Amino acid sequence: MSDFRHVTDHLSVAPQISVSDVAEAKAQGFTTLINNRPDGEAPDQPPSAEIEAAAKAQGLAYVHIPVRGMPGPAEVAAQRAAIDGSAGPVLAFCRSGTRSITTWSLGQAEAGAISRAELVGLGRAAGYDLSGALGA
Repeated sequence: MSDFRHVTDHLSVAPQISVSDVAEAKAQGFTTLINNRPDGEAPDQPPSAEIEAAAKAQGLAYVHIPVRGMPGPAEVAAQRAAIDGSAGPVLAFCRSGTRSITTWSLGQAEAGAISRAELVGLGRAAGYDLSGALGA
């Protein structure tokens, strides 16, 4: 069963998804998948190419933005561009979902789109503590 965690109407995050979760993402209305996990991080992790092939077979856009540790400016900008360019709701995932929501929240804070306090609240509601990453 998938663990897609609603953050906003345009973004949900998840721990590592499987190829079979891609069809569920499509059924739930997602139009774009963002993979924030570097390939080869764990032996049981499906390669990015497998998730990408499943996404394309379902008619979903797929973006691989690997993040190692704290996301840097390039990853934050790429994530924001992918989400802004999506035709509909986005599902971003990594090992636990933490890098995905952190990368998104840093972009939102940088753009001044959502206050840091509100971002921390959105993270908390989805099961993530963003206070350290956002300095809030």
